[in-house]
Amino acid sequence: MTEGNFADYVKVHVSSGNGGKGSTHLHREKYVAKGGPDGGDGGRGGHIIARGNKNLWTLFHFKFKRHFRAGHGEHGSKNRSTGADGEDIYMEVPLGTVIRDTDTGEVIFEITEDQEEKIIVEGGLGGRGNWHFKSPTNQTPRYAQPGIEGTERSITLELKLLADIGLVGFPNAGKSTLLSVITSAKPKIADYEFTTLKPNLGIVQHRDFQTFVMADIPGIIEGAAEGKGLGHYFLRHIERNSALLFLIPADSKDILEEYEILLNELKKYNPELLDKERFIVVSKSDMLDDELKLEMKVELDRDFKDSYMFISSVAQQGIQELKDKLWKMLNS
Repeated sequence: MTEGNFADYVKVHVSSGNGGKGSTHLHREKYVAKGGPDGGDGGRGGHIIARGNKNLWTLFHFKFKRHFRAGHGEHGSKNRSTGADGEDIYMEVPLGTVIRDTDTGEVIFEITEDQEEKIIVEGGLGGRGNWHFKSPTNQTPRYAQPGIEGTERSITLELKLLADIGLVGFPNAGKSTLLSVITSAKPKIADYEFTTLKPNLGIVQHRDFQTFVMADIPGIIEGAAEGKGLGHYFLRHIERNSALLFLIPADSKDILEEYEILLNELKKYNPELLDKERFIVVSKSDMLDDELKLEMKVELDRDFKDSYMFISSVAQQGIQELKDKLWKMLNS
């Protein structure tokens, strides 16, 4: 999927249908001159319903349609005939979509399972026909209930990617390059910061036809939890990943300090992110000679023990070993 076709945040307006009117009909036939009331009920207005679809990965299709209006209920008629219900409108959304009220920011619900259906706004109830109101003292009521009007609401759809592994690192750490090497994804790669402006997903092929999903998330900068850089627009994607892969380039001034900054930003945004499995990768390690790599290992062994490794995406060094490590971490 190209960057321009990915959308993870969109605002739409939804309107449910009005309920139909109840009927005030009085029964009439050839030999019944003054039959009783037999007006039927009005039909229910249509709902606006969100439905999960595991085959969708983006909210891009909502860029072209921002207004959804359900059908109105039909009016009741004679012989206690109930009017037809209004047509329900289904909004297909990818799994991991959070639906909020745009005006209040309140989370209405979220969709996490395939074919899961939840009503965003309910249609108005149909009015009751006049036969409901007959009584010994009022045998021919000539009134019925009007239908209840539908509801209008502005909502915001936010997609939080559902992936097994989320790539975390500063801009230009080599995340997109790793994703392009380890999967069939084709993210934009360039030698400048914030090349990646939208998350990218790729499927990693492992041994024996096993697979897992990796997400390349735009680079974090210090202060991202307060909204700096791309801030909250991409930090939410990390919430749904099973495990986190921290990428720190070999030419970093201080690997441990960079790791602590990244960890601190995640903690400030959502402390629960620190409960996820973590693995550290020193990328671009083809720039290191054996002596320098040995010096770095002494320091890294002290801080990270067995939860780190050196790789080079360009030179294809350590890629298969990294796949094995990630697979083991996901299935431990």
